[in-house]
Amino acid sequence: MKFQRKKRENVDITLISMIDVLFVLLLFFMVSTTFNQHTEVTIKLPEAEGTEATEHPKTISLVIDAEGIYSLIGDDGLPHRLSDQTRAGLKQELSQLPEQARELTFIINADDKTPNKAVMTALDLAGLAGFSHITFATLHPTD
Repeated sequence: MKFQRKKRENVDITLISMIDVLFVLLLFFMVSTTFNQHTEVTIKLPEAEGTEATEHPKTISLVIDAEGIYSLIGDDGLPHRLSDQTRAGLKQELSQLPEQARELTFIINADDKTPNKAVMTALDLAGLAGFSHITFATLHPTD
């Protein structure tokens, strides 16, 4: 008995469709990947030791308590709480200061429990108001 073999069909692997799928996957991963750029600022805070200044130049002082409540220190040396505690209220108070006051040193007196957002808002708005000499009040370190 003679068996006949079936003729084999040529098997072709189509690489084009596989390449298309790979490109689509590559595109998907490229689009969905987040590229993180770490924008960190490494700082070393200075320690200040020395004597207290003998003469006190005229300054503008902003007091921020532990809850983030803003108060401006007036000419009488007492803090006066701002009526509007929003960003817009602080901006309005700083813009109402006389033009020559912007040449004075602007001191931010913040409690050590003050939220960082309140301090950064005050710093930002003082710069926008035109103050160029901005500093923070600190205590002398105790050993």
